[in-house]
Amino acid sequence: MSPLETLGFALGTSFASGINLYLTVCAAGLFQRFGIVTLPEPLQVLANPVVLGIALTLFLVEFIADKIPFVDSAWDAVHTFIRPPAAALLSYSAFAGEGVPEEWKLAAALLAGSVALTSHGAKASTRAAANMSPEPVSNWTLSLLEDGLVVFLAWMAAEHPLLAAMLVVALLVVAVFVIWKLYGYLRLALSRLRRGPSPAGP
Repeated sequence: MSPLETLGFALGTSFASGINLYLTVCAAGLFQRFGIVTLPEPLQVLANPVVLGIALTLFLVEFIADKIPFVDSAWDAVHTFIRPPAAALLSYSAFAGEGVPEEWKLAAALLAGSVALTSHGAKASTRAAANMSPEPVSNWTLSLLEDGLVVFLAWMAAEHPLLAAMLVVALLVVAVFVIWKLYGYLRLALSRLRRGPSPAGP
């Protein structure tokens, strides 16, 4: 990959990591292992059976936690401190064999972490809003849609990194809009919870 393509790969996998880090690693590693895509050389270690085994185990835990109301929000809260740094590390590692100056590697890592934090924020906000809804199927639906998007982005980032970068720009706009809209909704819902039920009319 050229440095520009590596950046596209980093952006695609960072957005995916912000939604589900372990599935991103699993998908990228399996795609590499089965010859579906070719990852940047420093990241081909993701196809190692040990790495895949750990990532798959953690993904299965998240797969279950992600579908239980309020447990998913607690899981997301913890992963606020895991997903963005991991995305930054993946991005930094992707540039390791490119002969890119150190300052550019660090800049790419910071950008990747920011992208992951944005997609993570959109996911966490959406889940928190869904947990305020009486519809029980929403968690399952959202989780499956997110998993599908993660697998698609992991493939797209490796196979078509420049297209993935353009897609991520569009997704970031959507994510910021979702965070902005749901932030107001969540504040209103929490305010109503604090006030308690409205008194019954005459």
